[in-house]
Amino acid sequence: MRILLSNDDGVYSPGLAALEQQLRHFGEVFIAAPATEQSGVGHSITYLTPLLCKSLRREGRHWAWAVEGSPADCVKLAIVELCPWKPDLVVSGINSGLNAGINVLYSGTVAAAIEGAFFGITSIAVSMEHSEDPDTAAAAVVARNVIDGIIGREESRGKLFNINIPTKATAHPADVKVVPMGLSQYGRRYEKRKDPGGRDYYWALWSEPTQPPPEETDLTQLSQGNVTVTPLDFDLTRHPMLEQMRGWGLKA
Repeated sequence: MRILLSNDDGVYSPGLAALEQQLRHFGEVFIAAPATEQSGVGHSITYLTPLLCKSLRREGRHWAWAVEGSPADCVKLAIVELCPWKPDLVVSGINSGLNAGINVLYSGTVAAAIEGAFFGITSIAVSMEHSEDPDTAAAAVVARNVIDGIIGREESRGKLFNINIPTKATAHPADVKVVPMGLSQYGRRYEKRKDPGGRDYYWALWSEPTQPPPEETDLTQLSQGNVTVTPLDFDLTRHPMLEQMRGWGLKA
């Protein structure tokens, strides 16, 4: 199997290194990742400035491409230009911090996986709960086991998946729950401050929802210490409304 590995935490991220080691159990791994951290950039791409990339070497051989761009840039450039072959699998991660609920829409980690799915390649985003002392090696083993279960199914081919690993699951055995993403809103507050020059600025306060959703979602299962897997789609069309709206008689 040929695997393209990327992330949004940067090419030197411990999570990427740990995941690379585990993915080599499946086959050849090609790395193209941001030169610097790109957390929260979503699915942005670079098209108004040159997209620079640099070959990084380890032990006298090429190891990875460091791309001066977004996670989506990395995957797109790798598939179209840098990879000597078309990947069978695109994996993004391991991200430091969960990408669950509506965070999926902000996430550069998930965006990298979505870009792979644009090409019809099975693509998987992997994130772990933020910790001051994260066990990325253990999280990578959990990710490898879940990925193995996904790619072993014919129905997964060309599809998009999001895996989240709570800290508890890196220390103790955990269940894997297949659940939808939660829709509770995060971070609705800003703190107003002043810089040394007396100018106002605002600092986002990333607070979790105060009320847990009543339905079973990735958010509820992660809070119980379970690993979550969510099949995603990038088609944002609300299909049930199409026929209804065609009868609205809209005019320009």
